[in-house]
Order: sequence, then structure tokens, then C-alpha cells
Amino acid sequence: MFSRRIPLKTLATSCRTLGTMLHAGVAIQRAFDTVARKTSHAPTRRALEQVALAITQGDDVSSALRSQAGCFPDLFIDLVDVAEQTGSLPEVLAGLAAHYDNLVNLRRTFLSSIAWPIIQLFGAIFVVALLIWVLGIVGQMGGARPGEKPLDMLGWGLVGPTGAVLWLTLSFGTLGALVGGYFAAARLFRKQRFLDGLLMRIPIVGTCMRAFAIARFSWAYALTQQSGMLILTSLEASLRATGNGVFVASAPQVCDLVNAGEDLSTALASAPLFPDDYLQMVQVAETSGTVPEMLQHLSPQFEDQARRSLKALAELMGWVVWGLVALLIVFIVFSIFLRYVGMINELTGGH
Repeated sequence: MFSRRIPLKTLATSCRTLGTMLHAGVAIQRAFDTVARKTSHAPTRRALEQVALAITQGDDVSSALRSQAGCFPDLFIDLVDVAEQTGSLPEVLAGLAAHYDNLVNLRRTFLSSIAWPIIQLFGAIFVVALLIWVLGIVGQMGGARPGEKPLDMLGWGLVGPTGAVLWLTLSFGTLGALVGGYFAAARLFRKQRFLDGLLMRIPIVGTCMRAFAIARFSWAYALTQQSGMLILTSLEASLRATGNGVFVASAPQVCDLVNAGEDLSTALASAPLFPDDYLQMVQVAETSGTVPEMLQHLSPQFEDQARRSLKALAELMGWVVWGLVALLIVFIVFSIFLRYVGMINELTGGH
């Protein structure tokens, strides 16, 4: 079943337009109706039209958004709910637009970073397929009799056009199974810490995931506190905003400690997810009452750290792909060499 979730780019554009219109004094129902008409994405248009209709019938904005189950992110609805109560809806929508724009840019950066290694991998797979095809033809030209199995130059049991197709099927089938397995596991364990906890143990990958999560937490906590959200609700929403199962799973423990009277820095330290320098800066900000401002300042720094880790990860993937291609070439060369040695031994009677 396809997800009803609105694409981030469309959501960012909608938030920005709504914020601008509301700031100019346009009635909220009319603003949603106008944004719906301007949206080219059909599912988003229908969802916004339903929200505008619900507002016309007397629902508040957050209730109207929740009625479109699965369309809008939880953080978006939570912040709109608080913004309605505090009268800061235009400002919150502008902040959300910047947040979703940033997520779109990060996704684009990641995809552009891994594009070249993926192209290299696909190229290697097709080169091997072509080699299997050509060597199968060469083997047949080498004197295969009618009905006799063509000469297998590589010793893989893959010969000629049939072998090439089988190789492509196995290769892309394996890649598809790995990708599908990852997304299935992510969906199955999306509310648990198992999968993200496993990935965060991998060097470079874990550093990148942690930096992204801390950046999102910092942004979300600053925005929710500035919009007037209660601290426990703000903490829970901010940890959910990380999109990381390990951080989300730490929410009950952190909230319980804050509810018991502990400082925010002490509560965050109870979950070994935040670096010491981050906790120390939060502790200093608590003494001056400037935690939201401090976290808003720290968020871009962790995003930059995550981008550097992402670049390092892409470079590592490139080297891994090159290594696999080199190993494959060496294996093919030795396979052909040993095959010819075997043929020569057969022709000379083993002498």
C-alpha cells in the first residue's frame, strides 16, 4: 500500500506560502484553499482541500490536519497545535518551511554523494555480463560441436547470452533484495531502536546518523520552546523529530528525569547519545535561561558535521566499489588463465 505522506518539498512550499499569507492577514480557511489550488501534487491538493473544508465546518487547524491520517508528519501537527494556542502560527510555519527545505537539501546531498559509486557498481555488473556473453561466443567459435555445451571460460556455469541474462538477474535481484529488506526492516522496526542502533555501531555511518539526529533534535526543541510548548511535550516531540529509533526510544527516560526535577543536561546525559561538549553547552545555557537559543545555534553546526561524515561515507563507498571491481577483474583474469592452462594440459596429455 502506497504512503499518503506528502512529499517534503511540497510540504515545505505549502508551509512557506501558508505562513506568508497568514502573516499578511489572510483568513486561515482561505489560505489553505488557495494553497490547495496552487499545488500540482494531486494527493496534497486533496488533503489541503479537506483541511480547508474541515476548518470551514468549525474544526481547528490541528484537528483538521489529524483528520487526514498519514498525510502530515506528527511534528508538523504538534507544532501547528501549539502555534494556534499561542498565536504564532505564521512564524511556526515559516520555521517548518525552512526545516523541510533543509531535509530536502540533505536528501539531495546524500543522493548526489552516492550516485557515482552506484554508477560504478552498475557499470561493473554490465561489464561482467558483456564479458560472459562475449566469452560464450568465443567458446563456441573455439570448436563446440552441435549439442555440446559451450565452453565455460570463467568456470561459473554462466555462458553466452543466457548466462549474461542470468548474471544480471542474480546481481540486480540481490541488490533489490538488500534494498527491499532494508526498507522492510525500517518499516517493521520504525518504532524500535534495533535497526538504528545496529547502524549507529558502524563507523562513519553511526557518526553521520548521530550528527543528523542531534541537529534535528536541537532545531525542533528550539522551535517548540519558542512557540510555547510545554517542556515535556517539547522534549518528546523533538526526540521524535530526529527520525532515529534510538533517540525516540530514549524519550520516556529523558522525560521522566525532567519531570522528576533533573536539569535538561542531566536528563540528556542519561541517554548516552549526546557528546560531552554538547551537554556542557546545554548546561551553561540552562544557567542563563537561553537553552532554545543555544540549541538553535548548535543545530547548523551538527548539520555541517553530518555533511562531512556523509562526504566521507560516499568516498568510502567509492573505494569499496573500486575494490570489488578490482577483485572481480583479478578473479576473471585468473579464471581465464587457469581455464587455458587446463585446456593446454588436456591437449598435451598432462605433460
